Amino acid sequence: MWLGRFKNTVLDLFFPPHCVACHRLGAWLCVDCLAAVERIQPPVCRRCGLPLSDPSMTTRSEVSRQWSICDRCREVPFQLDGLLACAFHSDPLRQAIHQFKYEDLRSLAGLLGKLMAEGWVELAPADAGVDVLVPVPLHPTRQRQRGYNQSDLLARELGAYLCRPVVTDVLVRTKTTAPQVELNAQERRANVRDAFRCTGADLSGKRVLLVDDVCTTGSTLESAGVALREGGSASVWAYTLARARPSPTQGADGYPS
Repeated sequence: MWLGRFKNTVLDLFFPPHCVACHRLGAWLCVDCLAAVERIQPPVCRRCGLPLSDPSMTTRSEVSRQWSICDRCREVPFQLDGLLACAFHSDPLRQAIHQFKYEDLRSLAGLLGKLMAEGWVELAPADAGVDVLVPVPLHPTRQRQRGYNQSDLLARELGAYLCRPVVTDVLVRTKTTAPQVELNAQERRANVRDAFRCTGADLSGKRVLLVDDVCTTGSTLESAGVALREGGSASVWAYTLARARPSPTQGADGYPS
């Protein structure tokens, strides 16, 4: 990680950073655009991580920090102990994630990882214990094409803030899946079903924090969570940098699926 940061620093000397959203020189995400990131604020549902809109569900115990569960999640089976996200997937964060994920702008990893660390402190219930972080893996073919796994970079930054190890060789992606972006909720679930496998016993009895960049319906995270459970993990929480905002018309069977 430190070698990568040194490399990025050297590159920044020759190619000064400019904001990926407004193009102002000085930082890859300037102060104003960083302030414009639509961070998710507590109280949130402890299962899906969405803000609680019902005033009767907006209180929490200051001692236990355990959130209520929204009506949607009471009706839908969930394969994770909980799912949280730092912010909504809207500009300027969406622009930053696109550059980070598809344009090889790995210099953003430190800033985005810090955002995640700040969000975790604000959002995580007291009982969401973490022993180890596991990034959602890419299929080897896709990782060779991209050259890196953006979720791995985020997990390493977040792990450094939380002082927890990151394990990258236990959860593996066993099949190439179609891009999720143009699929509906049911197609996403089918697309990633049995897409992951947990190898070895390194996670047996461990409380796992599953890390990814973006959550849309939660299908990928749930599929990975099932594999981690089958591998012996004691608990599996998922945490992403961003998440799609559900449409007002989406029902319980469409989000978070």
